Amino acid sequence: MNSVPNKTYKYLQKLNIITISGNLDKQICKATKSDIKSNPTMKFILDDIDNEALEWMGDLPFDRQITEEIYACHGTPKDDLIYLLEDVENGSPSLRSDSEIIELLGKGKSPIILCGHTHIPRCVELSTGQIVINPGSVGIQAYTDEEPNIHSMQNFSPMASYATIEKINSNWSISFHRVRYDVESSISQAKKRKRIDWVHYLKTGRKL
Repeated sequence: MNSVPNKTYKYLQKLNIITISGNLDKQICKATKSDIKSNPTMKFILDDIDNEALEWMGDLPFDRQITEEIYACHGTPKDDLIYLLEDVENGSPSLRSDSEIIELLGKGKSPIILCGHTHIPRCVELSTGQIVINPGSVGIQAYTDEEPNIHSMQNFSPMASYATIEKINSNWSISFHRVRYDVESSISQAKKRKRIDWVHYLKTGRKL
């Protein structure tokens, strides 16, 4: 039976969707022997997926101008490791100022900006009239990271998150959705990998 990483890849191949690269896709493709040895989750992923999946992941575009009005990136238009909307200097996320977000967008002038990376659903309208949307995460609702400094993200619920947007006449309608799924199956996989931190994140959507 296919396990989780390979099943995810196979499922994505069946969908007629646009996919861009995330920071973890890049880490997986560029993982060294040392990275794999020190990270059981990385080893699990690379043991499960084949070269076809790795090549697909490595070929994913950094960003994408989906239409004249919609642009998508993972972090910022220049760096997939920088949060576009959140500042985490104090260890937890706070919304950046209007001017900071506009500066990070640089030459990005599309009316709709789609971003990710933080796993936190947000809709922010800028003084430029642009709308920045982070749909949140399907996979994990909390985490702690050490870069650029130790900080934690949390959504306070294990439910998966996504967003839909629709243009009605000249106005954008934006909806956020939270969906329950078989989280116990994901928790079981985390336990097998000895990722007790992920067990807590998946079960509660809260930091440790």
